[in-house]
Amino acid sequence: MTLSTSQSTNVVVVSNSSDNPFAIDIAYAMGQYDDIADLISMKQFMNSEFCPRFISDEADFDKIGRKLKGKSVIIVSTGSHVKSRQELAMSNFIIARAAKENGAARVILVEPDLFYSAQDRGPHLSLGETSFERDIKDVKKFDGQPFTAKLYAQMLKLSGVDTVMTIHNHSDSVQKIFTEVFEGDFHNLIPYEIYAHYLLNSDILHYGEDGEGLVLCAPDKGARDFVKEMYKTLGLKKAKFIMLDKERTNERKVEITLHKESEHTFDGLDGASIVLFDDMVRTGSTVVKSCQFLKQINPQRMVFAVSHFYASDEGRERMAHPALGEILTLNTLPTILNRDEQGRLRKKMVVLKVEKWLAQELCNILDLPQTHEQNPYKIDMSSKNPRFKRKIWFSEELHELQPK
Repeated sequence: MTLSTSQSTNVVVVSNSSDNPFAIDIAYAMGQYDDIADLISMKQFMNSEFCPRFISDEADFDKIGRKLKGKSVIIVSTGSHVKSRQELAMSNFIIARAAKENGAARVILVEPDLFYSAQDRGPHLSLGETSFERDIKDVKKFDGQPFTAKLYAQMLKLSGVDTVMTIHNHSDSVQKIFTEVFEGDFHNLIPYEIYAHYLLNSDILHYGEDGEGLVLCAPDKGARDFVKEMYKTLGLKKAKFIMLDKERTNERKVEITLHKESEHTFDGLDGASIVLFDDMVRTGSTVVKSCQFLKQINPQRMVFAVSHFYASDEGRERMAHPALGEILTLNTLPTILNRDEQGRLRKKMVVLKVEKWLAQELCNILDLPQTHEQNPYKIDMSSKNPRFKRKIWFSEELHELQPK
């Protein structure tokens, strides 16, 4: 998928790090073949202060401060092992300001895993609009803390960011804040079609023609709407839907039960293929507990699909548990593509690369011409995964894995 040459000259894709393969892939998919390092210099003064510079012709004295006039500047921001999220966030502010002060008509921040989303409430009922009624215990959790998600949104706006694009943000409070601050120009993309295409066209699951023997599972009530939409997108009318309930007994311990509002019980689910969906995983305690609880169904396959995968040492150790059969995730945290980062989980992990999908959505937002790709994602799987037969990279190749 590429743009026409004339249109792509009005779009400049950069990152808060020159060496960001995720950003480079988005730029390439949008028709920008110049290296990011040739477009913006990540200059740093001797006193460590950051001073980026959009590179211009040194002999051009006619367009000083107007190099980006009329252009849309896209800043791609992802986590990194080299810089902290605090450093990357500050870089976003300064790059956005540099773009605007040099004539950019529009600045778009693409941050697949939106920074500070966990800090989505404050120590007063007025700080954070939630979908549930906050009690005194919830307010106390934030006692003494700042309402950082709102601060981040406001600082992005103040720095010159006009549009924010993210993937599967889990917080109602964050979504409301960003929608308000950016006056509706906030895009929370949910990868329903990507998950559905891979689940339907790969050999990750075993089920009947209409979904017989397939169970979709929400780990809690907060994930219900997402999993219900996944159910509709898959279009398998005989698949089942169950919802679990979790009670957190302390910071890192949870108890799992079948939710009283679950659409189905465990009756008749013996030997099913189960897909447990969630937006993010950090320590892995909840997902492993959920999979252990679901083992009473005696599932044939147990797959965990998660959009944001934080591969902490603790999480990798927990999720190596045999109760969890396979992990399907996105590269919203691109370091997960590193085999060392995956560790032992490379035996059970598939990563769907979504740079082309984001590029396509950016083209839609900017009203740019494009050649539409129906399933714009790539597939990364280690040869250690038992399902590995040969390198399958493009989504269109999945049919080659189907039994003849």
